[in-house]
Amino acid sequence: MKQINKIGVVGAGAMGRGIVQLFVQAGHPVVCFDMAPAAVASAVAHVSSMIQRSIDKGRLPAAVGQSLADNLIAGHDLQALADCDLVVEAIVEDVAIKQSLFCELEGIVAADTILASNTSSLVVADIAAKCQRAERLAGLHFFNPVPLMKVAEIIAAVRTEAAVVASLKAVVEGAGHRAVVAADQPGFLVNHAGRGLYTEGLRVVEEQVATPQQIDTLMREAAGFKMGPFELMDLTGLDVSGKVMESIYQQFQQEPRFRPSALVPPRMAAGLYGRKSGAGWYPYADGKRVDSAAPALPQLPGAGSVWVDERAEQAAGLKNLVSAAGLNLCSSAREADLLLIQPWGEDASHYCARLSLDAEKTVAVDPLPGLDKHRTLMLTCVTAAAARDLAHALLTHDGVAATVIGDSPGFVLQRVLATIVNIAANIVQRGIASVDDLEDAVRLGLGYPEGPLSIGERVGGAKILQVLQQQQAITGDDRYRPSLWLSRRVKLGQSLLQLEAERV
Repeated sequence: MKQINKIGVVGAGAMGRGIVQLFVQAGHPVVCFDMAPAAVASAVAHVSSMIQRSIDKGRLPAAVGQSLADNLIAGHDLQALADCDLVVEAIVEDVAIKQSLFCELEGIVAADTILASNTSSLVVADIAAKCQRAERLAGLHFFNPVPLMKVAEIIAAVRTEAAVVASLKAVVEGAGHRAVVAADQPGFLVNHAGRGLYTEGLRVVEEQVATPQQIDTLMREAAGFKMGPFELMDLTGLDVSGKVMESIYQQFQQEPRFRPSALVPPRMAAGLYGRKSGAGWYPYADGKRVDSAAPALPQLPGAGSVWVDERAEQAAGLKNLVSAAGLNLCSSAREADLLLIQPWGEDASHYCARLSLDAEKTVAVDPLPGLDKHRTLMLTCVTAAAARDLAHALLTHDGVAATVIGDSPGFVLQRVLATIVNIAANIVQRGIASVDDLEDAVRLGLGYPEGPLSIGERVGGAKILQVLQQQQAITGDDRYRPSLWLSRRVKLGQSLLQLEAERV
């Protein structure tokens, strides 16, 4: 394994200067080069200011800060990278331009210098294809802002030597980041795993089940995510997210699990990119998102009768809510004004038809988050306004907020989380990453409250599998076909976090 000391970075944009800052602060001599001298000067000034800020705030002794600043080198041409142990490219996402750069670098750097691309979407083997020594080139994908996003993907192309991966892992972890190793597959690890949140959120909107704001609210308030899919798309920019969705779908040979949404191209054409364009899935005023006002809550009637399905997971809790609201708990579904059900993976209409319940009086309550968090109330396709309003008033009477959505197999949370878990399981099935690397990459790179398989473990692998099977059966869409990795473990009663069996 090669010991990496001096590092070169080609490209002085936001990503490039972030990589420079990370390695300089870790004590490495770093050469920053860009074809635009002004970009180099700006990057060096930025990194120097970050070091000075740490000194001013007492995080670094002045002498240590000065030593770090002395390691920051402005490169005036590619020859300045000649004695680097590692050169990281962070330039435009164009395979021909990257190939040309690495071919030129091979004539400058030492034979054992490691070359790495910060590409987020290109095939690393394709970038290395024109190199004389493709075995020393790997992907090294950081996330913006680099110093704060504590994870980096090391992508081993088909010809990349194991020693190169080991050296990159050591230098990344020495800089305080978690290094995860991914195969050279579309989206690598983080972008691949993130498809579930985006594409299933879009599918829910396509079906008119819920609005983007409602979905984001449920993902935050009921599932514990920092941001919902539409907030994230507005933050990253739909011009970026839309291209990634389409690219991964095409690179995976139009795999149904990654199918992008027909809602996206018209919005991209209209320039509704998000924050940067002043409008996206949300409008913005002075750079701040403008949310739609919440609808007024219906008033709880003085009298009314409610039937609670005994098959409901939280039947006892629902009955307590009925009693606390002063309504009559009815033992007969035929005589009640409102029927409350809690299906897993099934929509309310199919549930009513299967059990011969009056769909006009039925409202479903999502069992997944429990009754203590933000609640989801799902209508059948024919739920009457009186039953809807009675359920809404009842389920918010104790001060817990609720969102009313249209009929959907798996509500919102069940279907989104099941899709996330299913894609993650397939990543491990394909050997794209280990369970541990997958879990950490998603938690650190996407900001999920837990790794995707940990989410599946908490919800229950059997329930995740049930949601997927119900969705596939009801919709007929192979998008929801369960991963074999997932279904095998569920059938055997094994943990989703269990590692693969060793093969002799």
